Amino acid sequence: MAAFSAWFWNEKFWLPYNVTWADLADQAPGVQYPKVGHLLAAFPLAVGIFAVRMLFERFVASSCARSLHVHPEVRQRVQPNAVLEKVFTSITKNPESHHLHGLSKQLDWEVCKVQRWFRQRRNQDKPGLHAKFCESMWRFTFYFCIFTYGFQFLWQSPWLWDTRHCWYGYPFQVLTPPLYRYYMTELAFYWSLILSQFTDIRRKDFLAMFVHHLATVGLISFSYATNMVRVGTLVMCLHDASDIWLEAGKMAKYAKYQRLCDVLFMVFSVTFFVTRLIVFPFCFKMELR
Repeated sequence: MAAFSAWFWNEKFWLPYNVTWADLADQAPGVQYPKVGHLLAAFPLAVGIFAVRMLFERFVASSCARSLHVHPEVRQRVQPNAVLEKVFTSITKNPESHHLHGLSKQLDWEVCKVQRWFRQRRNQDKPGLHAKFCESMWRFTFYFCIFTYGFQFLWQSPWLWDTRHCWYGYPFQVLTPPLYRYYMTELAFYWSLILSQFTDIRRKDFLAMFVHHLATVGLISFSYATNMVRVGTLVMCLHDASDIWLEAGKMAKYAKYQRLCDVLFMVFSVTFFVTRLIVFPFCFKMELR
């Protein structure tokens, strides 16, 4: 394990020429650089964020949903059947014709009855509009709060106005408490999203979102470990700017405010295009030349 760790954290790969991990050790009181060990703080924070989400969705988002007439759906549960449930959970949720006929003979049911059971069972697992609204309201609230905090922090930071400051003196750039809090909160939030995927109703995009969250956690973690936190704060703030409008548009959609939904998704599209396809690739590039 020690050999693997030494190979993985090879200084020639992660750090600039002639810089070692020992150089990034705290050299004086009040001078601190990011450490890999700091990332462990994100785990208990992620559990706390997950708990806050449960309370928020139950007592705040749910009340807001009801006030907008987005009520919890009452769905009829399917007739319990061990054979069909095993097929549904272990083999397929959409059995083909030969499977349907085989199950029909095994249970002495008509094929249409087997088909109906699987259709009702699939519908039983689909999250309703009320659950979707609560989830989107939680994400909207988090993105709005973290974007506001991040933007206020960056407004006072020189690298917001001139991205060359992201690299002046790199990697010997001091870690400040606001920067640490910003990074750890973002990292903990995405860990909480990974955790919640295993407790929420599983959706079709489960694997895609799981890979997305893992990639995000990896990018945040490694940028922190190598002290690329200045540019990291800019990237996170740019991404959060459009996510706010996306979740707001979803909420309007679930509440059946179609005109508002169209406006919000238009704002999201413009914000996404400007921040991720213009500001991110071109403004950063021009400043680094």
